Order: sequence, then C-alpha cells, then structure tokens
Amino acid sequence: MLALDLAGEVMSPSWRAKPVIPRPVSCESFVGVRTDRLVAILLMLQRREQVTAAEVSRELEVSERTARRDLDALAMAGVPVYSVQGRGGGWRLVGGARTDLSGLTASEARALFLVAGPASAATPAVKAALRKLVHALPEPFRMQAEAAASSLVMDPQRWGSSRVEHRPPRFLDELQDAVIRGVQVRLGYVDRNGAETERIVHPLGIVAKGPSWYLVSTTEIGRRTFRIDRVSSADLTGDPVHRPEDFDLAESWREIADEVDRKRTPLAVQALCAPHGIGILRMGLGSRLEVGGPTTDGRIEVVIRGYDEYTLAGELAGLVEWLEVTSPPGVRDHLASIGNALVERYR
Repeated sequence: MLALDLAGEVMSPSWRAKPVIPRPVSCESFVGVRTDRLVAILLMLQRREQVTAAEVSRELEVSERTARRDLDALAMAGVPVYSVQGRGGGWRLVGGARTDLSGLTASEARALFLVAGPASAATPAVKAALRKLVHALPEPFRMQAEAAASSLVMDPQRWGSSRVEHRPPRFLDELQDAVIRGVQVRLGYVDRNGAETERIVHPLGIVAKGPSWYLVSTTEIGRRTFRIDRVSSADLTGDPVHRPEDFDLAESWREIADEVDRKRTPLAVQALCAPHGIGILRMGLGSRLEVGGPTTDGRIEVVIRGYDEYTLAGELAGLVEWLEVTSPPGVRDHLASIGNALVERYR
C-alpha cells in the first residue's frame, strides 16, 4: 500500500534534535537532485529508522555534501524528517511517519504509474486507484509519477486502417476478481458457432492478446482457454480453485499460443531467398518466417508457414523477385498457375 502514514501521537524530539521545518519549494529547487536518490534515501529511513550523511554517501556512492543536500531536499519536499545532533545522531522520520513504497525504486514507481496513463489497457478501477496513490506521494515524487502517467500514448492502429475503439469485455472485472481471490466460476459461454454452454471453471489467469482478452482455466475435461468477449455470464461460486502447484501463467500461455499458431498455419513451405529480400519477408510474414543458414550460391534458406497451399502461393507470388519456393510441389504448381494467369491478363 502506498500511503503517507502520520497516525499516532507525534512525540516532540529531544533537546538534541534539530527539526527541519518543511517549507514551500519550487521545481527549480530540485535542479541537480535526482528523484530516484531521494526515494532511495526515504527507503533507507524506513528500513533503518535513522541514517547519517556518511551512510547515505556510501550506499548511494555520492559525496557527503551531496548526501546532506539530498536529506535537506527531503524535508523541503514535505517529508517529515529531522536531524539529531551529536554522537549517535543522524536523520529520522518524525513520529514514525512513513511513505510506504513497498521496496520500489523510483524507476519502478514511475513504471507502475504508466499503468494509470492513456496508453494503459488497465481497467478504469485500476487506473483510478493508481491516480489516488499518486496523490499520497510527497513532492517532488508526485510530479514524476504524474508525468509518468501522462508521458506515453499508444495508437495500435496501422496507417490506413479503420479506427476501432476496443473496450474491455463485459465480464473482465468479475473474472479478474475470481483469479485474484482464487474462487471457481459458473461460466456461461458462446462458442464461435453461436452455441451457448455453461460449466464450472477454475480460473488460473487472464491474458491480453492484442485487443482480445482470454481466461486460462481448468475444467472437468482439462485446461481450457476462453475468449472473454464470448462470456455470457460469470457467477463466482465461492468454492476454492484447484490450482496446479507447477502452474506458470506465462509458460502456459506460450504453449497455448504455439498450439494456436500450429493450427492456424499447418503448412510449411521450404524456399530460398536472396539476402536483400529477408527484410521484406520479415515485414510481410512476421512470426510465420523462420530464417536458416546460407546456401552455396549465397541465398538464405527459409521456412514459411501458412494455412493452405493456394492461399500461401497467393501471398508469395508477389515475392518472386527475391524468393524461390522449393517445396512442396503443390505450392510451386499454384505459383506457376498464378504466373500464367498474370501473363495472359497483362501481356
């Protein structure tokens, strides 16, 4: 939890303590003071309760003068710190006040708050929560967190394509809640043929693939993946999920994605490509292209995957300047037919 906790009675420091009074400060006051260093010092204070300028200097690899300046900057930023003079002295947080960053570095905190920005695919509730957390930070950390939340815009549409607004699917929040709480769901689902079914599932994780969201789960017939935009109902049962001990969502999704790719592109074409054509093939074919080694004539061996011979021949016909298909024979025959048809049409 990210919060500035000032709860409890604040005891007056002893006569040896020299309080540092926070005062308004402008952004210009922090020129040359790295915010990530200030966060690091704050984390040191939380862990050790008291630090000295020498300790800060050694840990952050800066001079003691810089360390003292940074400690002063914390107080100027509104963090309730004070210095204790004499032997055994140092810098402390007043009354146990603390800003709990849960061990995050400044870079990690900035990355976290990118989730609250317009580029994020997070749900509105997640974005709203993160924006509230931003306001719990003292200055100048808040400025960088707010800047991170508004520093990036992602436009997933390619040039020339129609602009489609992709909204999160209807039951995404409920299914995410089930995953986090570890409870089973009575799931209504409509398949690609329009048939509706209902079953009990054990949610294991949620994956976003482009604009689509998927629920990875186990069922009575094994592991299944459901497109969340096809979910027609999601009722949390309260019964605990039976989660395999060795389950890893990222690894499971890689296996699922590989299997989907194999089903979508069962055909493998062997071909030879001129070296200067490899870049063009990569742009056009993406992950369906596997690049091998060079041959004796300087061309590059490649493997191209596709759905069927005719469709793939149509894709490759425009690459004849760089590409020679060597197998299977059916693709070569389709390419020859396409070539003859082009000659007849345009001669």
